Amino acid sequence: MKHIIILGDGMADHPVEQLGGKTLLQYAATPAMDWMAQHGRCGRLITIPDGFLPGSEVANTAILGYDLNKVYEGRGPLEAASIGYEMRPDDLALRCNIITIGDGRIITHNGGNLETEEARGLIDYLNEQLATPINQACGFEKVKFITGIQYRHLLVIRGGCKDIDCAPPHDHPNEEWYPLLPKATEQSGESTSALLCELILRSQELLPKHPLNIERAKQGKRLANSIWPWSGGYRPSMQTLMQQYPQIKSGSVISAVDLIKGIGHYAGLDVIEVEGGTGLADTNYEGKTAAALKALKHQDFVFLHIEASDEAGHDGDLELKLQTIENLDRRVVKPILEATQQWEEPVTIAVLPDHPTPVEIRTHVSEPVPFLIYKKGMEPDSVQCYDEVSCVDGSFGLLRLQQFMQTFMSL
Repeated sequence: MKHIIILGDGMADHPVEQLGGKTLLQYAATPAMDWMAQHGRCGRLITIPDGFLPGSEVANTAILGYDLNKVYEGRGPLEAASIGYEMRPDDLALRCNIITIGDGRIITHNGGNLETEEARGLIDYLNEQLATPINQACGFEKVKFITGIQYRHLLVIRGGCKDIDCAPPHDHPNEEWYPLLPKATEQSGESTSALLCELILRSQELLPKHPLNIERAKQGKRLANSIWPWSGGYRPSMQTLMQQYPQIKSGSVISAVDLIKGIGHYAGLDVIEVEGGTGLADTNYEGKTAAALKALKHQDFVFLHIEASDEAGHDGDLELKLQTIENLDRRVVKPILEATQQWEEPVTIAVLPDHPTPVEIRTHVSEPVPFLIYKKGMEPDSVQCYDEVSCVDGSFGLLRLQQFMQTFMSL
């Protein structure tokens, strides 16, 4: 038996008046997912444990069956793993966005949709102009910026303390940035929070002077004019999926997002890179689909993560988010369903988001998400459409956290 999870990041939403009071999943044309709902079984899933913020690192780790209270160390260490940075025991790794600020507010968490090569020049500049003077003063490499993908990068502070509160920038669009600066939660975190504030403020002086931003200003584009570190932690200790589930002998993760690759790395999955995988609406859907089917031919488990809907939700772009949902259905779910239906070995397929990212509020919310599970020949329930409302009546009911993976692997 083979298993594949197709995850549409942030795909769930709220009813939208412009759509006649329907959610985007209800309104979008999703014939493949609806067919699977009709011939499979559905339910809803709580993906965020009590006391945790509704981040993708939390939700995706829970979906894969991990207890966040035991393994969670933040996004930083996950993204370090995904880009091949081996953390030392005294390293504090933080996710480091390059963002756009203006008029004292966070305009966007993504720096105007930076391309990776554009960001690489900014990261090199920050290391030269910002990290190097600090390191020279300390007499060792205390601070290091590491290039990730697009606007998502890494900040490593040797000897840093994680007793700090750093606001995720995607949770605060159009809010004043200064009150959101990092703060210590314990006395032990005061020097680290002070250093982070210094890095943010200095970056706001330096980045507008970079040639990339000078050219962007001339073209009337959004500037990538501030760093924003958040979600820091130390190297996590996680069992692999193979150690937890005897059904899985080998598996892969496919994603354009560093933190998902990092989760996959610690979960013991092969990380498959797909050319043209952007994490946006222009991602290479066909390439990801082909890579997933190829991996599933010789492995037991594939986690296929598509980021596009989440980014459209953060941008508040209703039409684009509808398009990303329909692209997922037509260009990913449908071909995977059609291909695996012809295989001799049965394949169990799950489709779900990790959390809602409603377009009207542009941030993650901690609410149950709809899921479907399909396997050829399984006895279906009464659900006829895949969406937030229909799945309430699914036979799986309301599952919590690790229960999803336990249920999925038992089929």
